[in-house]
Amino acid sequence: MYLDHFIVQNYRNLEKIDTNFDSNVNIFIGKNAQGKTNLLEAIYFLALTRSHRTSSDRELIHFGNDYANLMGHVHKSQVDLDLRVLITKKGKKVWINRVEQAKLSKYVGQLNAILFSPEDLELIKGAPALRRRFMDQEFGQINAEYLYFASKYRQVLFQKNNYLKQLAKGQAKDQIFLDVLSDQLAGIAAEVISRRFKFLRYLSHSASDAYEHISLASEKLAIAYHPSVSNITGDDNTETIYHKVLNNFQKTKEMEIRKGTTLSGPHRDDIEFKLDGKDAHLYASQGQQRSIALSIKLAEIQLVHHLTDEYPLLLLDDVMSELDHGRQRALLNYIHGKTQTFITTTDLEGISWEIIKQPRIYHIQSGKISLEKEN
Repeated sequence: MYLDHFIVQNYRNLEKIDTNFDSNVNIFIGKNAQGKTNLLEAIYFLALTRSHRTSSDRELIHFGNDYANLMGHVHKSQVDLDLRVLITKKGKKVWINRVEQAKLSKYVGQLNAILFSPEDLELIKGAPALRRRFMDQEFGQINAEYLYFASKYRQVLFQKNNYLKQLAKGQAKDQIFLDVLSDQLAGIAAEVISRRFKFLRYLSHSASDAYEHISLASEKLAIAYHPSVSNITGDDNTETIYHKVLNNFQKTKEMEIRKGTTLSGPHRDDIEFKLDGKDAHLYASQGQQRSIALSIKLAEIQLVHHLTDEYPLLLLDDVMSELDHGRQRALLNYIHGKTQTFITTTDLEGISWEIIKQPRIYHIQSGKISLEKEN
């Protein structure tokens, strides 16, 4: 799939952009704070209806305006689509082929996009919350059921935690209602956990292959999912996971009431990355950690293709300068001819562009875009 025509109105500092993109590689050049990242974020938002930089959609609306509007024409192997997202101060609306969709879940997945930014280099050594967000964002866009259950889990978790706080303060006494919430949360948690095991199993295989390609190293990369309920395994079915989560809730019930929060579940789970069986968080060099992070993104491309039979868009936000020449060449070789790619950079110096055949190059300045060169 690829994004052919893109219109942006009142999105951050991008007041009005109406442009066509190349189906292969598009490079955005500009100084910092000119709008390069905003443009990539807008493409990402068109795909996923959310930003990777903020949880407040209101921040995305250009100052002094009441709305931001994104429109894109997407080519897929079997169909062409017109997509639209309207962001207002009251919320957002989405359209597919000019038909408004009642639910965002009906829209998400029509356009797949994988984003790689400098922050993703923290995926290995950063906090577990980063890795949980990674799972929810990436798995949610490729599987509507995961998106539904992850969203539902957050809703019920919020309800349960609120009630636990009331119990902790003595403002509520009915523990039967707490049991009902725990039972409901355990059922939803089982759906989330079983899908995480499934997707991470595939991701681990593809990332291992990508790591070998990128690093030319002998180490073997493996990705393991670590549920906070320790006796859950990847061989458990959904029903078994449900009972294990619920049993854990029952065992920790009094402690949860004292602390006023849910102590286990998908919101406390983590991913572990290993090189030859050693924890990459502790033992991998910075170069190895960057190769792992890059391998994960490349594995995501293969996962999307495996599940949808389409290659996603790849958005590379100022990461080329963070990679040495060997990793740059490996990355560009790996993606060339597979996926429509958008790259932001302050300049072309020091980057192995010779691998890219006939990229389309744009200049971004003060929120405006101009086609600089087309070979």
